[in-house]
Amino acid sequence: MAQFIKTIQNFAFANNLWEKGSRIIIGVSGGSDSVCLLDILSKLKSKYDLQLHITHINYALRGEDSEKDEIFVRELSKKYNIPLTVFKPKKADYKGNLENSLREIRYAFFEKMRLQLGFDLVAVAHNQDDQAETVLMRIIRGSGLNGLSAMNAKTKNIIRPLLQTSKKDILAYAKENKLKYRTDKSNLDIKFTRNNIRHKLLPCLEKNFNPAIKKTLSQWSTTVASDYEFIDQSAQHFAGKVCENKCAHFNAQDFLLQHSAIQRQALRIIVNELKKTTLDVENGQIEEMIKIINSSKSKNQKALICGLNISKKGVKVDIRC
Repeated sequence: MAQFIKTIQNFAFANNLWEKGSRIIIGVSGGSDSVCLLDILSKLKSKYDLQLHITHINYALRGEDSEKDEIFVRELSKKYNIPLTVFKPKKADYKGNLENSLREIRYAFFEKMRLQLGFDLVAVAHNQDDQAETVLMRIIRGSGLNGLSAMNAKTKNIIRPLLQTSKKDILAYAKENKLKYRTDKSNLDIKFTRNNIRHKLLPCLEKNFNPAIKKTLSQWSTTVASDYEFIDQSAQHFAGKVCENKCAHFNAQDFLLQHSAIQRQALRIIVNELKKTTLDVENGQIEEMIKIINSSKSKNQKALICGLNISKKGVKVDIRC
């Protein structure tokens, strides 16, 4: 499997994921993907003079299995002789949509540890299959370009070395290298949208439409990400001028002079800035906001969208928490 590691190195080099002497936190759940990532980075440690640190989050949502996951990761820490930090969130912190809540807790903890340790990067084990699932989820939900671009190989301090690697290849690597890993039984429960896509929709698409659908969706997502970056630059310029003190104020005519793609992206940026979140905003919500801004009605327009109050009086638009 020397070629497998070489492929990961080439992907890392092409996307500037790390450099010699980088200090990298590795998010390890104990599953096959993160165990594979840990094994690869440990093998590359001396070549690139990497400093590594393992983090594990025990959400305590799966009873005894959660505890066994933590014990397993502690054993991995000893096996690879890499320091470990375990975090156990309070259940009171799980708010709203559970999947989104856990994601925010996870990345907030990663960033806290990165700053605390003085490290450069956080490596997570998302793979090509995860990317395909995410793209399909967001298409179904009606996401904009940001959502359809899904995950990037590098986002600020987050790196994803396995993003162009299939689950099949990861499992083959684990088998050949006799790597043990934990299996999360909840990943088989199709009442969750992602699992439904993984176990029903994607196999259907592979069998009946495109045997390489995961690779196709992953590559398409990369192209969309490039288009999104171009639009986002112009949208950031507009949004940056109108956001102030948890509010956004702008002239409707100035807004409507922008290209429709920039209008939509500017509103997404404004929503995320005011709500202090990075979650993707659904296209239907953005269209509701544009409808109000574009309204020619003489009376004041008011609505609650995305948890924000939006109003229009004459040509003046106001969006606030």
